[in-house]
Amino acid sequence: MKIYNAFDNFRIPNCPVVTSGSFDGVHEGHKKIISRLKDIAKDNHGETVLITFWPHPRLVLEHDHKLKLLSTFDEKLKLLEASGIDHLIKVPFTKEFASLSSAEFIQKILIDKIGTQKLVIGYDHRFGKNREGSFEFLKQHAHLYPFDIEEISRHDIDDVGLSSSKIRRLLDSGNVNKAKKYLGRPYEINGTVIHGNKIGRSIGFPTANINIAEDYKLVPLNGVYSVEIIINRDDKVYKGMMNIGNRPTIDNHPSIEVNIFDFEQNIYNKHIQINFIDRIRDEIKFNNIDELKNQLAKDKIVALSSF
Repeated sequence: MKIYNAFDNFRIPNCPVVTSGSFDGVHEGHKKIISRLKDIAKDNHGETVLITFWPHPRLVLEHDHKLKLLSTFDEKLKLLEASGIDHLIKVPFTKEFASLSSAEFIQKILIDKIGTQKLVIGYDHRFGKNREGSFEFLKQHAHLYPFDIEEISRHDIDDVGLSSSKIRRLLDSGNVNKAKKYLGRPYEINGTVIHGNKIGRSIGFPTANINIAEDYKLVPLNGVYSVEIIINRDDKVYKGMMNIGNRPTIDNHPSIEVNIFDFEQNIYNKHIQINFIDRIRDEIKFNNIDELKNQLAKDKIVALSSF
């Protein structure tokens, strides 16, 4: 996959088959759009082009700092590369860019910059100033454009209308299992292992404390989860359990920490990826450390049964 910052060094390929959008989470609905894009490109000896925007439009237009995203840009990049896209154009989303009308977006971006021959969009996709552009708009003006247009219908994507917002709500409620179904993979977070207070080690459940650099990254509802762990982007996958919350039995300090089963390596300052498998329980305040230790032993049994 070739990656471009805006349109720097982008040269119009043979028969560009194009789609655009935020593609947050690159979920199963997005994958259907990408699959159709690839099929059309193959049939027409063309190349696939995906336009995505960064930062997320809502962060720019609505200053919605409460919005949490399913994927950082690096996570999205990894997922799109795995999908087999030929060209990825990262368009800086600014207020100036947002002021382009739908007609200007089509002419200046889709036609002049990319040379679009085939355009594929999802059923609810909107573009241009105030989201005025739509599939209906494109159909009404199709005679003006030198490209074919195809919409992936709501039914084709999912009978319940799969969206990134729906998956965010699932994760906010701790339903990582159903989120996995819609994503087509476990939800993941990535971060760096930092030093903690090492209390877990003293009770037989050492934990790796995790710092997530991106404050816009969605972290699921507080609680205990069974998880898979990948360290330093290695191929080996470990099993474990994670606590997200405030450690009420210990110090009421917000933390994200994971106990990796059968693991004793020093991994401070290393990259860590966490894949959420299932939610085990709410975070609980225990009367003492012994009660906590006993519960963790039970949690481990439940966690192991979920793999």
